[in-house]
Amino acid sequence: MRKLVVLTFLTLDGVMQAPGGPEEDPSGVFKWGGWSAGYWDDTLGRVMGDQMGHPYDLLLGRKTYEIFAAHWPHSTDPGAEGLNNARKYVASKTLKRLEWKNSTLLGPDTVQEIKKLKQGNGPEIQVHGSSNLIQTLLKHDLVDEFKLKIFPVTLGKGKRLFGEGAIPAGYKLAETVATPTGVIVATYTRSGEPKTGSFALEQPSKQEHERRAKHAVEN
Repeated sequence: MRKLVVLTFLTLDGVMQAPGGPEEDPSGVFKWGGWSAGYWDDTLGRVMGDQMGHPYDLLLGRKTYEIFAAHWPHSTDPGAEGLNNARKYVASKTLKRLEWKNSTLLGPDTVQEIKKLKQGNGPEIQVHGSSNLIQTLLKHDLVDEFKLKIFPVTLGKGKRLFGEGAIPAGYKLAETVATPTGVIVATYTRSGEPKTGSFALEQPSKQEHERRAKHAVEN
């Protein structure tokens, strides 16, 4: 089975919207586009080179596809060749024609189409951006691995990686690197259900019994 990997730039408070520039995605009156640029350094560049320096297919939502298709075919920046040559699968209900080479529209049943892709042969499937699509992937437990770049900034509002539709899930930290500018690169792999437990006293105090009773009434 093919692995589905989400590569995401993320703020400390979980925002993933428009990391690359103000014009990327200003929806929702988002005023902080380009928040990743001031923290970019050679270490982060090498990390991205490693993560994208092997064969992969792309799975993209409509907005991210349009952003990429307007930029990467005209770019000579590192990573451009890999992105342009990769096979691209696009989830969209509105697009009718895809001009970026090697691009294919998924059918109307996006979840089933992605499951078929994962069950087939080929390289890993990478998801970049695509916040709305990621919510669908999380809801249906289709993400095998997160490669997060967590930037030392908070924005308060914006599209977030984990929305309300995300199912409870456990993950294992597979790798971590800190860059000189304070970005934490963390790779998490899917690992069963969340682990829970309790640090409560074996014999709860009178005050604890009263607190629980009060909480039960309030809720």
